[in-house]
Amino acid sequence: MGRGRGRRPPARPGGPALGSRTASLGRRVGSFDCALADRRDGPWVRGVAQYGATRLYWWRRVSLLPRPARVWTRAGITVVERHVVTVDDVPTGVVLARCRVVPERHDSVHEVHLRMSAEAYAGFTSWIEATPSRVGTVI
Repeated sequence: MGRGRGRRPPARPGGPALGSRTASLGRRVGSFDCALADRRDGPWVRGVAQYGATRLYWWRRVSLLPRPARVWTRAGITVVERHVVTVDDVPTGVVLARCRVVPERHDSVHEVHLRMSAEAYAGFTSWIEATPSRVGTVI
């Protein structure tokens, strides 16, 4: 067999598969870049969130799983606190939101921290409030 014929080069970590996943998730209607952490100080995991009719889906940016890593119902998300990230007292346009969530598959309430652009945060809070029963759940 000749050199290089019929053989693929070894895959690079993240290579084309990462670009394909990122592009695919980013093209979905209602999707936005959103990092997630279980604690305010991290560790932060980069991801993409997407609004559904009644659920928020969150995918890890790098993962072999085709399904979202986290799913929360709209009624199960409450924004407890938010603040704009600053560097040397200059706003960066990034918002950190501390949210109380009830995972779709569990009944236990816990907190997650979401990091997103100010525009994405505005859309996120509008999506949460878009149902009549959500009065008083967003700061």
